[in-house]
Amino acid sequence: MNAARILPDLQASLLCEEVRQEITGNPFLIGIIQVLRLPRAPIVVGRLCVFNRWTAGIGQFTENVRFLAPDHTTILAKSEMKFELRDPAHHFTAVSFLGNLEFKTIGTYFIEVLVDDVMKLRYPVPVIVPQPQNPPAPPEKK
Repeated sequence: MNAARILPDLQASLLCEEVRQEITGNPFLIGIIQVLRLPRAPIVVGRLCVFNRWTAGIGQFTENVRFLAPDHTTILAKSEMKFELRDPAHHFTAVSFLGNLEFKTIGTYFIEVLVDDVMKLRYPVPVIVPQPQNPPAPPEKK
């Protein structure tokens, strides 16, 4: 029995500062982001990358990546990419470059990853402005 179409699994999704390709062809992820630390808000961030790896599917698909504001509805950036998997043992790596993201406030933002309008993953991206550390007071002279 040959399956005509199997929706793929999302093997990994990572928000990072940059994705490059090594001479071997392997991806090289720079600055995987767990918490986005900004110097102030509001601010515009020039570029972030979302690295997604798909596997275990058969057919042609459309990946959608959305970066949502803390209100869960405002889309700061989005990306769409078509890809094909011909065998469940194959994989496809998609890198979405999201540019000129305007962070009006601190808070929890979200990345959504969909394939053919089916939500595969939604994860939080905390955005903070670190408070300056007060240096310890010098010891008093006696």
